[in-house]
Amino acid sequence: MSAAKTGHAKRAAKPCLFCAIAAGTEKSFRVFEDDVSVAFLDYRPLMPGHVLLVPRGHYETLATTPDAVMAGLGIRVKRLSAAVMTAMGAEGSFVALNNVVSQSIPHVHFHIVPRRKGDGLFASGRMIWKRVGYKDDAEREAVAARIRAALAS
Repeated sequence: MSAAKTGHAKRAAKPCLFCAIAAGTEKSFRVFEDDVSVAFLDYRPLMPGHVLLVPRGHYETLATTPDAVMAGLGIRVKRLSAAVMTAMGAEGSFVALNNVVSQSIPHVHFHIVPRRKGDGLFASGRMIWKRVGYKDDAEREAVAARIRAALAS
């Protein structure tokens, strides 16, 4: 199948927002970073405390992401899930990765969302992608600081 048919040629032409965030040239509310990855608050979260974990390298899909990078991300997802749950007083977490379909930014990324029973994320067996917002950047920074503190403990 050609790049035009898959949409990859069109998508690749735009600068990558997640690469800019990883490089520090685009604003974000970081909760974690190391040589492999960067984690930051989702700008349009499903729940307050919703974090995105991205590799520093640019990989559009699972198929193009090296196994070693995926292994490293998996370890970080585990740590971040525990920290998000602690920081947000959540009962659990939802971890997801969209691959091509519903992937709004063509850069592999994990969603780590705090969960509580009855939170309404799933209704009648379907996932409801309702977005919530933060009041302002001060609230975003306060949530990010809680997650960073949970990671440090």
